[in-house]
Amino acid sequence: MKDVRRESIEIEPKNGAVFSRQKTAEPEQTAWAGYEKIVFRIAFLYFILQAVPLDPKFYQELFSINWAALSYGDIFQLARYQPRFFDGPDTFANWVVVFVIALVGAIIWSYRDREEYNALYYWLRVVLRYRLAVGLLAYGFIKLFPILAPTPSLSNLNTNYGDLTDWKIFSLSLGIVPSYESFLGGVEILAALLLLYRKTASIGAFLTISFLGNVFMSNLAYEGGEYIYSFYLITLALVLLAFDAQRIFTLLTLERPTIPNRFNPVFSDQQKTARLILKSAFLLFFVGLYGYKTYAGYREGSYQFPQEPGLTDASGLYNVSEFRINGQEIPYSATDSVRWQDVVFEKWATLSIRSNRPVILDRTNVEFIHVNDRDRKYEFSGSAGRHYYQYDTDESNQRLTLRNRNPNHATETLQLHVDRPNPGTIVLSGIDQNRDSVYAVLQKIDKKYLLDEARKTGRRGALKL
Repeated sequence: MKDVRRESIEIEPKNGAVFSRQKTAEPEQTAWAGYEKIVFRIAFLYFILQAVPLDPKFYQELFSINWAALSYGDIFQLARYQPRFFDGPDTFANWVVVFVIALVGAIIWSYRDREEYNALYYWLRVVLRYRLAVGLLAYGFIKLFPILAPTPSLSNLNTNYGDLTDWKIFSLSLGIVPSYESFLGGVEILAALLLLYRKTASIGAFLTISFLGNVFMSNLAYEGGEYIYSFYLITLALVLLAFDAQRIFTLLTLERPTIPNRFNPVFSDQQKTARLILKSAFLLFFVGLYGYKTYAGYREGSYQFPQEPGLTDASGLYNVSEFRINGQEIPYSATDSVRWQDVVFEKWATLSIRSNRPVILDRTNVEFIHVNDRDRKYEFSGSAGRHYYQYDTDESNQRLTLRNRNPNHATETLQLHVDRPNPGTIVLSGIDQNRDSVYAVLQKIDKKYLLDEARKTGRRGALKL
């Protein structure tokens, strides 16, 4: 599509010798070949359908947002847009439908072929640059301010390694190194900012492919739920990088002279002003406002965990020293499916119980930023070995109402009375969903965690447990 001409120039120095060198001329825009037009029509329609929100559900969600109390979760959810034709988890079948629509559209387009393809290619790259930047910024800020993968909860730290899914292990491993998580977010934000300027777009696309390639492989290796979305962003970056790929290969690999493509659309003064306003608005909203909102959310605490305060001064790990069902004492047993082994009270209103009773796993591993505590599943998703309960506290009457947080055990409830004979002991008594009486004596364990102790001493401090 581009024609590069060279002219031979003779140079005669003072000693009379004559030599020549090659001068590279400016590229000329040549006509597109027939097969190039066919491929471009399909690609243009396909990526426009993938990148531009045309789904009515998107606009229903957009208009349902309370803009007076806009949260970073609202912006994040809008930034994750992809066309969806099927209910349930995301699938590549949605891509097939988009491709079929693009193919039909390209056939119809062939009968009305009067377009300027260089201009269309320019505008396609503009759309993809900004769409890709939105996706990178959405994830970049929740990593820069490390709330995507939070520090493991007490229940997580007291769950056997073998009771965690691959993806939960990966997420918890990232959560214990918040500085590295912030670095990853910084890389994504840098790539996004490079994409916003035409001269650095190819650098941003290359950085995106390098970074998201690792994200995509991590999702495959650890059975994550974001492999389709990460690959979607990679395809956008590949299209952007393809624009300069041949020139980069010629320059860096073949070590031959090359020149940039200098196609520029002609804008009127009004259009230039509108362009500047739109770009400024984009930066203000997706960088300034979203960045600020995410930082404010980070200061409040990770969106992954509930925020409702738990029982006063109860946070910690407790050994179950005595346990009775219907008045009958059950001695400790690691294999008993009824007997509680230990209990964890979180700082928030979650209580988890370890026993040998099977847990039907909740495998939620797709990122959502929920407002309501009951919808925040991170602490128990991908985790077996413990049952997690959200509880309502009536401290005046010393009562707890427990509800199993796992949707697969949603009918399980307990009504318990709380007695605290001393600061290290909690006695729970009441009934479960089967109307069986429950009695448990909990003794607090003064357990130290390596993560906390290492954080206190610092990287170079002496550590002794």
